[in-house]
Amino acid sequence: MPLIKEGVLAEDNWQSLADEDNLVDGPIVVSLERWQEERESLLARNTPLGLRLRSDQSPALVVDDLERFSVVALEFPKFADGRAYSYARLLRDRYGFKGEVRAVGHVFRDQFLLMQRCGFDAFEVADPAAVEAWEQAVSEISVTYQPGADARRPALALRRSRPAVA
Repeated sequence: MPLIKEGVLAEDNWQSLADEDNLVDGPIVVSLERWQEERESLLARNTPLGLRLRSDQSPALVVDDLERFSVVALEFPKFADGRAYSYARLLRDRYGFKGEVRAVGHVFRDQFLLMQRCGFDAFEVADPAAVEAWEQAVSEISVTYQPGADARRPALALRRSRPAVA
């Protein structure tokens, strides 16, 4: 599946493993269930580890282990399920997660900007042509009203930083 990272199509070095798959060499992403069942053997590996959370699995379930993961992939099982937005904000703002937060599943162009503002920095998309759509989506709005997990300054902060008009 194509991966957009930092606004460009990127090589995905991570392999997502199903619970029944054998462990492979290299960076892997495993489910919460597999992490809980095979924690010690996964920690014994000398390769980067990622975690995939379903929309009904909060990052609070692994808050004590977050530093062990380089990637946390949050699932969007359908368009109407937005819990992963909240989970991304929790990862960035409350838990201070510095690794990659990846959006997987039903990821659409209309959601790119909000996903980025919530803390996502990588997006698995079905269509390789989505890079152009991503670039358009994140550049359509230049000023926001709400603070986010990204570096954009909201309108009020921009207004306060302007020099006074004489």
